[in-house]
Amino acid sequence: MKQRIDLKCESSKEWVDTVMSDFNAFLQDHANCERKASSMAMSFVAKFPDRLEIIPELINTGVEELEHFRDVYKIMEERGVELPHEIGKDHYVADLINLCRSGKEDRFMDRLLLASLVETRGAERFRLIYEALPEGDLKKFYHRLWASEARHGEIFVDMALQYFEKEEVYNRLEQMSIEEAKILQALPLKAALH
Repeated sequence: MKQRIDLKCESSKEWVDTVMSDFNAFLQDHANCERKASSMAMSFVAKFPDRLEIIPELINTGVEELEHFRDVYKIMEERGVELPHEIGKDHYVADLINLCRSGKEDRFMDRLLLASLVETRGAERFRLIYEALPEGDLKKFYHRLWASEARHGEIFVDMALQYFEKEEVYNRLEQMSIEEAKILQALPLKAALH
């Protein structure tokens, strides 16, 4: 059964160039994204405590994202980069949330698929950063992260398939993927994950 998402557009070379030209700012944003990803996984546990089948995986994902935050923070420390005082609004994620339907079950499925899209896009972008970095520890780190984020994208699709019919999940995922590409392409270029 297919769990991987086919993104409808690729991130641009201009985005990669923007990140590489201000990598310290990118690290600050990356750290914030890992904190938010951990919180997102745990928010599913808080909002859907009756979904016992997925709680262990959500906890594992939340812990893994927190470990990623720790690892990014260590890199920041080594480079003398501080955490930003505020976590700014992520317009990409906010626009994806606006796609989510309002009924309890519809919203549950949409939020799982949203998480999958965000993780899959993160994996794609980490791969591009990995490819652009020179040989060394930072390149190895982004290679590990790329693989981890790709797996997370699949995990959230698998969670949705535990509760909803396959055709319904993939039809909705297709719709959301098309919209995700439009949202991504409308974002201004900045040294940030989204």
